[in-house]
Amino acid sequence: MRNERDSVEDKIHHLNWSLKFDDTNENDKQEMLSAFNDLEAKRDQIRLSHQQAQRENYQKFHKVWGQLMKTGYQSSRFANELRDDSSTPLLLCVVEKFFSEPLDREGRKRVIRLFIFSRASMFSFGASQLCFKSSMEEQRASALSEGVVQFHSVGSMDGCEAPHKWSSPGGGKKIDLKKQIFCNRSLNMRNIIAVGFDMDYTLAQYKSETFESLAYEGTVRKLVYDLGYPSELLEWTFDWNYMVRGLVLDKKRGNILKMDRHKYVKVAYHGFRELSKDDKVDIYGSSLIQDSFDEPDYALIDTLFSLAEAYLFAQLVDFKDNNPEKIPKDVEQVYSPFLLLYARMYKDVRAAVDLCHRDGTLKQMVAKEPNRYINEDTTIVPLIKMIRDSGRSTFLVTNSLWDYTNIVMNFLCGGRTVHGPHTCNFDWLQYFDVVITGSAKPGFFHEESRANLFEVEPQSGMLINTDNGTPMPQVGDPSPKILLKSKDKGCRVFQGGNVGHLHSLLSIESSSQVLYVGDHIYGDILRSKKVLGWRTMLVVPELEKEVELLWELRDMRKKLILMRNERDSVEDKIHHLNWSLKFEDVNENDKQEMLSALKDLESKRDQVRLSHQQAQRENHQKFHKVWGQLMKTGYQSSRFANQVERFACLYTSQVSNLRLYSPDKYYRPSEDFMSHEFHLLPLE
Repeated sequence: MRNERDSVEDKIHHLNWSLKFDDTNENDKQEMLSAFNDLEAKRDQIRLSHQQAQRENYQKFHKVWGQLMKTGYQSSRFANELRDDSSTPLLLCVVEKFFSEPLDREGRKRVIRLFIFSRASMFSFGASQLCFKSSMEEQRASALSEGVVQFHSVGSMDGCEAPHKWSSPGGGKKIDLKKQIFCNRSLNMRNIIAVGFDMDYTLAQYKSETFESLAYEGTVRKLVYDLGYPSELLEWTFDWNYMVRGLVLDKKRGNILKMDRHKYVKVAYHGFRELSKDDKVDIYGSSLIQDSFDEPDYALIDTLFSLAEAYLFAQLVDFKDNNPEKIPKDVEQVYSPFLLLYARMYKDVRAAVDLCHRDGTLKQMVAKEPNRYINEDTTIVPLIKMIRDSGRSTFLVTNSLWDYTNIVMNFLCGGRTVHGPHTCNFDWLQYFDVVITGSAKPGFFHEESRANLFEVEPQSGMLINTDNGTPMPQVGDPSPKILLKSKDKGCRVFQGGNVGHLHSLLSIESSSQVLYVGDHIYGDILRSKKVLGWRTMLVVPELEKEVELLWELRDMRKKLILMRNERDSVEDKIHHLNWSLKFEDVNENDKQEMLSALKDLESKRDQVRLSHQQAQRENHQKFHKVWGQLMKTGYQSSRFANQVERFACLYTSQVSNLRLYSPDKYYRPSEDFMSHEFHLLPLE
């Protein structure tokens, strides 16, 4: 019923958009209006039936409070605490959502049989759904009326058609999983009046192989020429594929960690040397109080900007261990304790990165050749136009200053460059109501922040004092010499300020009316969600590759689960025999038989365990040779995945994926299930 409701709503959005913006003749318009009215009536009928069925199910558990572990389709607060704040969607529900209809009996059996003991993460579920193909994969055309509009389902990842913009003539097609928007918390876009974007790594997707290499080289030069490090660092090279998001740097010990959602360290390296299991337990698992793994002793690699500095830190750790005499003398004198030298080296790396940003080393190079460092995306402008056509305000909040912001946005919105045939202008401002540069996120999200708000004069870049956005006359002059646009004409550009200024400029009454799209789990998503209550969407470019590999490795994943089940079964038999030998009164012959069986089982257990570990390692290295799957550590969600679940209402691989959905879409999450519910799912 829920899937049917979603499907009908999507068709209504499509027709509504076509009636508003498409050029149709009178006959077609009347047919579309008739189909539209029929669909609205059908939607209301389904909604009432669904609500009634929900209410009946709710009252079966408790007439007032319903199910202990659920509130609607989401885990209750009590259930969430039992699972350590993780809301893991069930594969079965994601499968059904993907195909927009329930699985048949055999399909449900296969899902449960394969995953009943696996607490896979949201991303594993999302991709694994593709291996349960049945008759649902066949095209299901559903005509609203003859010749008006049809909705199709495309095939699987291998050989599926290119995704369409939802409002195009070919719209309404099933979206490639790599381009889908995934939902953690219900979000009705009809309640959103303003959509905001970060710029760097959100609207502007940088090319890691060139941009991160540029950042790395600039940082090394600063370490050598400004901070006194040996010149041999200039010969070092950068492997931009080595580091991934979600890692944690232990500044004091020189270790790089990947942990699961429970903050257990599963993968650890000292520099580039892998730590053994015993080393990991001794360092991170032997204290009575679990470490929080937060600042100031740890650094969180939660943005793609941090990958180069993490790699350089690992190189410096190895360099210090092998060449302690080459560490700058002032570092040794001030930080004589062995462990603190690592922390000082990290501090120096951060200082070098800041120097690169302050003197414009990076941004000057990007400004000269933006196409070398930034991916071209021709869908950005149509996306923002679609949002504005739907009646919503749009805004840009970036930590970059105006001069760099203008260069990047010119490239994204018109292919214009500083030295190209088409010079930079300010045409791109027409796509926004407010642009705030130099915002200093995440501090920007604190309304009590007393940061001054300056208006930027686009031509000169001059900053003008404002009183909450209203230009202030200069002393000795009754009016500003530079006449800025009035509040009701065009986009206004600012620098600094805080979220209170933004709300005032856009006439936002409630934080929940804002959707903000960013790439930084801490700087963009966590603070805007936790402090303000903004609705959030996280951009995770790595998702595309992750989902593709999950599809390719589906057979290996099935094998892993079967091996894990076999291992559990053998261990249970060993425990049973051990207990019988210890406490049951058996004769000598039976005892010898049991001892022989126990020995065989222990041998089999060791063999199965080794095979399972080897298969796990192979699967791990398919995703990344060192860190494995971005969203998993073993069978648990990674720390990064857990943060995505907790703080991002929506997540997707590219910001342009919003264009594939209606701007009035009601995003609904998959139903949450706990471990005890796996065995109770109906098969009929």
